[in-house]
Amino acid sequence: MYFDEFDLDDRVLDGIDAMGYTTATPVQEKVIPPIIEGKDILACAQTGTGKTAAFLLPILHRLITAPHETHKINSLIIVPTRELAVQIAQTLEGMSYFTSVSSIAVYGGSNGALFAAEKKALTSGVDIVICTPGRMIAHLNMGYVKLDSVKYLVLDEADRMLDMGFNDDIIRITSALPKKRQNLLFSATMPDKIRKLALKILHEPEEINIAISKPPEKIVQEAFIVFEEQKIALIKQLLSRKEFGSIIIFCSRKQNVKQLTHELKRARFSVEEIHSDLEQDKREQVLMDFKNKKLKMLVATDILSRGIDIEDIDLVINYDVPNDAEDYIHRIGRTARAATDGTAYTIVSEKEQRKFARIEEVLGKPVTKAEVPAALGPVPEYTAKPSRSGGGGKRPYGKKRPGGPRNGKPGGNHNGPRPNGGHPQQRSKNNSGGKTTPQQ
Repeated sequence: MYFDEFDLDDRVLDGIDAMGYTTATPVQEKVIPPIIEGKDILACAQTGTGKTAAFLLPILHRLITAPHETHKINSLIIVPTRELAVQIAQTLEGMSYFTSVSSIAVYGGSNGALFAAEKKALTSGVDIVICTPGRMIAHLNMGYVKLDSVKYLVLDEADRMLDMGFNDDIIRITSALPKKRQNLLFSATMPDKIRKLALKILHEPEEINIAISKPPEKIVQEAFIVFEEQKIALIKQLLSRKEFGSIIIFCSRKQNVKQLTHELKRARFSVEEIHSDLEQDKREQVLMDFKNKKLKMLVATDILSRGIDIEDIDLVINYDVPNDAEDYIHRIGRTARAATDGTAYTIVSEKEQRKFARIEEVLGKPVTKAEVPAALGPVPEYTAKPSRSGGGGKRPYGKKRPGGPRNGKPGGNHNGPRPNGGHPQQRSKNNSGGKTTPQQ
């Protein structure tokens, strides 16, 4: 389905054209029409299905076409991490380029000037606020934030927010909103705690479910069965025996990220670490260097597994086995994107075998067990036996629809400036946007 087939304002369609996208994903096809109609939404859709555009586009349309308060906060998007807040803000800048909609990302950090800029935007009014719960609570506690004009509330990655302990913060924030508003809740999973939250916040929502995708077939998946103390030596050998482009290594604990990064730097690999202990400016610089190919390798916690738009990843390594199949799919889904091939290695210690077997069970087939280099010495046998189960899958994204400008506006031929990362400061009413994909 083409975006032109939705009842979206021309200015929104111009933004999509300028970004080079015209074909909607399944979640966008199902979600955009009821949001335009004003319905509450409870959607189960994982990262990579296009859910960000699924809520941004109709919200932009409604802000343009329906009356709303000026110099007030009209829309609130709550997300679990700073990185996701930044990415949504950048995507929004591209989509809203031909509109007068203003926006700002509000997230944690020790930068006093940043907090002051957020305060100014929140007090003077901004159309769309993308925020992390803790940072918004910090502003609310100061007494100057007025949320009484919010018409649209979005909770994105709701399951992750509850896992991170933000339930009370979410209830506190939503209690400051007007009762009459449109509510959109997106979650990669739908456990009981999400349904309980939905009952508190949503009003007669329309439920939309996009099946959990299996990893694309073009991802070459291999598992290495080793002892825990052999993991670092194995990674060094894997990285040395074949040339890869961009690489992400996922660890489940920050301490493992720090230790592995230290060892890889000692071995003279081009590598940096990403985790919540780093200052925000440092995290943004590392991500920017990685996206711009100045840096070859990232070692990261699951902060990068969801909602971060980094293309052209050649190799993903799971240093630790993820907690469940969904986290595994999110992690290895960083590779083999945009019609490219990719490789995913998972290093499985003795204690992690049962956990990995559960992942294989959800995948519906065993992951190939690769041979561990003999130089590492004896390794344990893989004794866990997954059963088989059924599948699911993703559809490919479409290409840009040919066509000229709409109503005399620049449309897809816009050649103006595009942001290439960093903190998305508040957009003024005439500020320029950025080229980011609506597929995240």
